Amino acid sequence: MSFQDFLGNPQAVAALREMLARDGVPGSLLFTGPEGIGKKTLAMMLARALNCERLKDDFCGECARCRKAEEMLALTREDLARRREIKDASRRVEGLTYFDIQLIEPITRYILIEQIRQLRSTAYTRPFELPRRVFILDQAQAIHWQAVDLLLKVMEEPPETTHFILVCPNPHELRATLRSRCLKVPLHPVEEAVIQSVLKTERKIPERSLTLATRAVSGSVARARRFELADFERSRQPWVAFLDGIAGKGLSALTAADWKSLFDATKTLAENRSELEQTLQMGYALLRDILLTLKNGEERSLMNIDLIPRLKTWGAKLGLEGLEKLKRGLDEAYRLQTRNVNQQLGWEALAIEIISSREAAV
Repeated sequence: MSFQDFLGNPQAVAALREMLARDGVPGSLLFTGPEGIGKKTLAMMLARALNCERLKDDFCGECARCRKAEEMLALTREDLARRREIKDASRRVEGLTYFDIQLIEPITRYILIEQIRQLRSTAYTRPFELPRRVFILDQAQAIHWQAVDLLLKVMEEPPETTHFILVCPNPHELRATLRSRCLKVPLHPVEEAVIQSVLKTERKIPERSLTLATRAVSGSVARARRFELADFERSRQPWVAFLDGIAGKGLSALTAADWKSLFDATKTLAENRSELEQTLQMGYALLRDILLTLKNGEERSLMNIDLIPRLKTWGAKLGLEGLEKLKRGLDEAYRLQTRNVNQQLGWEALAIEIISSREAAV
């Protein structure tokens, strides 16, 4: 494995290789960009390259240092997984020991102050087995506010043999003083040709569904590698039934079968709370597509390319007022997702409100 195996973002890879070639990798870097495009993967590749004994601007994956780096990364992932399984959150940080290459992630909702204290303590010692020590802080936006100052202090004057790589989707979620100490390396959604290649070769997506699948994963190699067309269509179906219901007949014309279909859809939308965020993302994507078709947007901008006739019908029946109500309903569900509320009742109330407003406007 080498940088050549990294999919997408050739500009970012080239910039890192150029830094390595001139021995100019700064002490602190910030990898930014959407989820699933390989920020953490690229950070781990850079950690290997900084220690490879054969190559200057890449890593061979075969030398003793590369093998040791891979072993350290595997051990840190195992340790993180073990700590997350400890029920008593206060005990998850007991016995922290950091390797020369260390992956640091939230083990509760946050990257805890004890994790950053251990980082700071280890950073000022010489590496044990490798020439350079690399700390990769994934989901850096989750660093506990009490730990940020500790991290800032060590990043102000990092030891020559130590590098910090912060990984964060949105750099503005980090404190400005933290951002200012890092060289920003922006990564972007991976181009469609690369995503299509992954979907065709690894997921065996048929040609007729390739455009839909490509747009559904939104430039994310990680999502492409686990994409299941049947699961996508199954998770979308309750939204299709819901939109058919609210854009169909008026209240007075709804039959018992119509009500059952609508309420079955609201029940399905609300029943799996652990997947509520994904459910809402699907709803927002459909809403966006409806608005694009209503405004005669280009088909190449649509995700649900296979539903164009339905999208046009929903947009025409609901109009801007109905779509605005739908957006407010999605926003409210998103706001309440962490609370113990009955989401199904919310969807049912929203459906009745939209259908009633359509009937009143006739």
